[in-house]
Amino acid sequence: MKPVSSKQRGNRPDWYEYYINIAIAVRDRANCHGSKIGSILVLDNRILTTGYNGTPQDMQNCDEGGCDRCADRQTYSSGEAYDLCICVHAEQNTLLSAARFGISVEGADLYTTLQPCFGCTKELLQAKINAVYYLHDWKPSSSSLVSALKKLHGRFPGGMKKIEADDPKQEWARSIN
Repeated sequence: MKPVSSKQRGNRPDWYEYYINIAIAVRDRANCHGSKIGSILVLDNRILTTGYNGTPQDMQNCDEGGCDRCADRQTYSSGEAYDLCICVHAEQNTLLSAARFGISVEGADLYTTLQPCFGCTKELLQAKINAVYYLHDWKPSSSSLVSALKKLHGRFPGGMKKIEADDPKQEWARSIN
């Protein structure tokens, strides 16, 4: 799929660049040792909620040793031992914030700094998200997931689209291989 280009008109960013830059700013709150991800939900050009990845509320943060998996990166490689990780993904936090405050997300678009993982993709579909716009690719740890993931991506009415934009902290978006 051809990436969505975020070309500026003068000094004013288009909507894609505007929203992905906000997702990048949200990412700055992430405290995970693995990847730092930020996301926002937008409906009718209004931001509904934001989210970033990290430990559940009122728990010790990942960067303070709160998550055993993230604290032991020598033992657990990227894409492994998710069942040991206590961190909540950015997309999950974005949906959960909406639920917590009674905000309907049906038909909204998600802007995220990393393409959603398999689990988050299913949750976004179940929440009836219209489209997903992402900055960096996510690669499943198992090649057997690739066709199932493509099938899920095809179910978003507005599609799953990569955005081309500058990322000043690209090293934070470590793709899972």
